[in-house]
Amino acid sequence: MENKNYAFISGASGGIGVFIAEELKKDYNLILHTRSKKDVLEKLKDEYKDIDVKIVEGDLSKFEDCQKIFDEVKDLDVEVLVNNAGITKDNLIFRMTDEDFTKVIETNLNSAFYLSKLFARPMMKKRKGKIINISSIVGIKGNPGQANYAASKAGLIALTKTMAKELGGKNVLVNAVAPGFIETKMTEELSDSVKEEMLKGIPLKRYGSPVEVAKVIRFLASDDASYINGQVISVDGGLNT
Repeated sequence: MENKNYAFISGASGGIGVFIAEELKKDYNLILHTRSKKDVLEKLKDEYKDIDVKIVEGDLSKFEDCQKIFDEVKDLDVEVLVNNAGITKDNLIFRMTDEDFTKVIETNLNSAFYLSKLFARPMMKKRKGKIINISSIVGIKGNPGQANYAASKAGLIALTKTMAKELGGKNVLVNAVAPGFIETKMTEELSDSVKEEMLKGIPLKRYGSPVEVAKVIRFLASDDASYINGQVISVDGGLNT
């Protein structure tokens, strides 16, 4: 389809990011961000021949990089922003360094603030836009060894609800998705005993797939979600029930 609007996906080269791109390409042209894995996105670009794909690079924990990326694509009609970029630096709180705490907050939370601030203004002028923040179940429930990550993801939820109130009057909708335990390379490396313990708390008794998360994001990015604003959609198999 010609003349599609664009969806911007931060952290698009990561496990879930690639699946988000796969879903959103059905409705949008794509702007795919990576910090250091441009080769992954180049492969996607080669596969997605029926749409326009732009690749941008930068460290989103720095506002200057976010501004530079925004300036590169500001003439495109970006209708959807997916704040997916994130890192982990896990440790118990007494062993966690100030640097590890700060870096996770800057990458996971500050980046979403920076990008939303930049992209929301043209969305408001057009009176149409969707911002989708990728939070986590640990931002709701907490998790031992992840004080920094949980704090960043809880902050994304608060940011989502606040922006929904501020931007809704201009028809810019802001929602969050909170994945639970999703099947990725990280979960594949866990021991059977750890996996068994994790599954005990999930009523569906299985991990989710990245596709199941990506499909919810596609729904929130669509016109079918035109009256959903300020919500946190958990994709967790009932873990947070």
